[in-house]
Amino acid sequence: MQPLLEIKNLSVDFIADEITHAVKNISFSVNRGEIVAIVGESGSGKTVTSLSILQLIPAPPVQYSAGEILFSEDGENRLNILQANKKQLQAIRGNKIGMIFQEPMSSLNPVFTCGHQVTEAIRAHKKVSLAKAKQLAIEWFNGVRLPNPHMICDRYPHQLSGGQKQRVMIAMAMCCNPSLLICDEPTTALDVTVQKTILELIKSIQQERNIGVIFITHDLGVVAEIADRAVVMYQGEIVEQNNVQQIFSNPQHPYTKALIACRPVNHKRGEKLPVVADYLQSEKELIFSDNFNADKKADKHLISNTGSGEKILEVKDLSVWFPVKKNLFGKALQHTKAVDDVSFEVYKGETLGLVGESGCGKTTLGRAILRLLEPTAGKIIFNGEDLSAKKSDEIKSIRQQIQIVFQDPYSSLNPRISIGSAIAEPMQVHSLLKTEKERRAAVAELLKKVDLAPAHYNRYPHQFSGGQRQRIVIARALSLNPSFLVCDESVSALDVSIQAQILNLLNDLKKQFGFTIIFISHDLSVVHYLSDRIVVMNRGKIEEMGLADEIYYHPRKEYTRRLIASIPGGKRA
Repeated sequence: MQPLLEIKNLSVDFIADEITHAVKNISFSVNRGEIVAIVGESGSGKTVTSLSILQLIPAPPVQYSAGEILFSEDGENRLNILQANKKQLQAIRGNKIGMIFQEPMSSLNPVFTCGHQVTEAIRAHKKVSLAKAKQLAIEWFNGVRLPNPHMICDRYPHQLSGGQKQRVMIAMAMCCNPSLLICDEPTTALDVTVQKTILELIKSIQQERNIGVIFITHDLGVVAEIADRAVVMYQGEIVEQNNVQQIFSNPQHPYTKALIACRPVNHKRGEKLPVVADYLQSEKELIFSDNFNADKKADKHLISNTGSGEKILEVKDLSVWFPVKKNLFGKALQHTKAVDDVSFEVYKGETLGLVGESGCGKTTLGRAILRLLEPTAGKIIFNGEDLSAKKSDEIKSIRQQIQIVFQDPYSSLNPRISIGSAIAEPMQVHSLLKTEKERRAAVAELLKKVDLAPAHYNRYPHQFSGGQRQRIVIARALSLNPSFLVCDESVSALDVSIQAQILNLLNDLKKQFGFTIIFISHDLSVVHYLSDRIVVMNRGKIEEMGLADEIYYHPRKEYTRRLIASIPGGKRA
């Protein structure tokens, strides 16, 4: 029997002003009943490979300079997809090969209901009536464990949570019973608990229907949870492929070792995280040594259980409610209690982790502390001043001391302004430094501190990678020399090695500048690595709080235990 899919010596180039070799002479296969993970950082060629299977990249600019993509649904008659005509491709896409894309909100049409979109996919390939197609769509919504399938059928994508949208995408990919399912980063930036349920769902569908799955990810922890075999890609090449057990117990290539090692879950708090560059020199040479952490421990400022230390922030009985129903006179009759009666303290020089699932109120709390959202009740006392009592125009001077690093660096930078001007802008607003020349020199120093070159001053946000943009946003937040930094999911969508670089950078900058951090995330392994204390939030309230090691290794509440159990690859260090 032939494999379900076999890729032989495939090379993919992009032709523009110059030729970019995106994929270089790769070969691997996928059999029925197995999950093959393609793992690597952004730019490794894994998504180009998956899109090539369904011929979803326009030509030009793409050019397949060599190789074959052989698909055989019955194990005998093989079709080379690279030579397939338009009619053959239409018969394969969504019918014999399904695909779940990375971002469900941009993959689902916002003007059609979820039921309509799945029904349309069914009728494109199956000769069934509209009523029958709708019935099948509801059955699939039930199969992917969506609550109230009939109701979901009539809802639009924006009315669903991230996890629910991803389930709709899975239903759409599976509704024609394909033999092969391609999953392109389907859990990136999802909460760890939602991610765990999505992984379990994909695995159960694969086993029930005996299909082949290609699962694309940058996280080897996810690979350990779901895959049978792993294909590791680096700069367009396959550097290693083996069964998952061998990949983790006996990795051969330095790049694979780097991907495994740079995850925070594998390291004790305060240890400097290794990154890919520590493993690779001239691309292939191993330079990493076992004593890497011996003299690179980060300073720890642990706060004792009694809370000794200089208090910099105190949040007292803070609530942020949003009206969801009003009467004719505009009076709120019903509220969503995003933050409900929350109290905690933050001490000078510490990192306080704020963790919980999407919708728990952690981002709302972070923004309320900066008065970017108005609190409904309670007090926010910063350096002895009650921020909640101040008027909007009185907050400006306080903003110089408290800065925020947002989750998505691309949307928080103006695409029309050079990154140098973006970093200098807060200095100008707050009348820091007298001349443009002085501000330019200060920006150059900040760029150096976040490991970027002063020569990048006149470049624009789109000219940088995701990790570089995150460094730019951090530099912008530090331009006013704040004493307090709020980091809102600032590493959640980054590759694991880029994530390690940013976490190391935050630790290093904290030592240099001496600021205090509230670090917001849904990933307890990252929060535990970076934080001195942790506050766990659930449905607007504090579930539990304490020293980082106590919360991580000895959680008292079931909700915290569930967050820890959902960490891909398990609890280590």
